[in-house]
Amino acid sequence: MIVQKTLIAALVLLGGYDLAVAWDGTNTTTGSSLEIERGQLVRSGRTIEVYDSSEGYKDYDVDSVRRSGGTVEIEATDSTTGESTTLEMDDK
Repeated sequence: MIVQKTLIAALVLLGGYDLAVAWDGTNTTTGSSLEIERGQLVRSGRTIEVYDSSEGYKDYDVDSVRRSGGTVEIEATDSTTGESTTLEMDDK
């Protein structure tokens, strides 16, 4: 019985950890570190919320997504300023 409870607790703990993982990367224009929270659909034509280490939370309109080597490049437009940038994310 104790083994079953321990196994269930471990599975719940590991499942909760997976939900907290973010997608890390860099804004190639500013050089600041970025995080995209898990669960966001990053596709052309969608708007995503990104945590920027120097500016806080920002919304970007996704123009294109392409895999390049060990990274994923997201061409995006800042929803507030209209400036285009490349978000270079780690390829998980």
